[in-house]
Amino acid sequence: MNLCAFVLLLLSFATPSWAADVEVFPDVNVNDAASLQEASRVLEEELKLAARPQTYVLIDLVTQTVQIKGRGIELHRIPIGGWSATSSQSMAGTFRLHSRPAVVRRKIDPTATVDQEPISLADMPIQYTLSCTPPLTLEILPTAGESPLQWSLSSGKTWWRRLQNWGNSFFTDQASQRHPYLQVTLSAEHAQSLAWSLVDGMSLVIRRATDK
Repeated sequence: MNLCAFVLLLLSFATPSWAADVEVFPDVNVNDAASLQEASRVLEEELKLAARPQTYVLIDLVTQTVQIKGRGIELHRIPIGGWSATSSQSMAGTFRLHSRPAVVRRKIDPTATVDQEPISLADMPIQYTLSCTPPLTLEILPTAGESPLQWSLSSGKTWWRRLQNWGNSFFTDQASQRHPYLQVTLSAEHAQSLAWSLVDGMSLVIRRATDK
């Protein structure tokens, strides 16, 4: 048994009872050292977060899902339609959201005789950008079929950002390129569901795809 597999096995047993439900990634390729190492890293991050009562987000680029979790238990799963990233090597560790997506609240009519509905899931945005600490930009986009114009504009920005990074690599050192950027495509309904689930200061962990 190699080191990474041993760490996964050890963490799955030698943990407090509250961590018993933390997922041990059954989809890991045991013959791929990089995959095992990444799964071990994410598991260690999750065990730290599972010790706290707050919910957190796991963006799993291997299974292409966004998972809302609490105490290591999956509470909600959202399928990812597609994703792209820059500086993926810098997406290790735990990130903290600066703030949840902004919502344009409906104006309340003071003369209305019927109580107006409070903010609901339908009021959540379908496209938004999230900033985190340490530096990470997470952009949520609707699918091309649901919002082709917005998808085209955002995709163009992504290619421009990649071109800039490629050009800057000739003039700057690697340390200046460590600000990661992750673009995730979700259906409109799922984008709204994610926005509804996020809270200020929420922790976020990314499981990187080692084959990309």
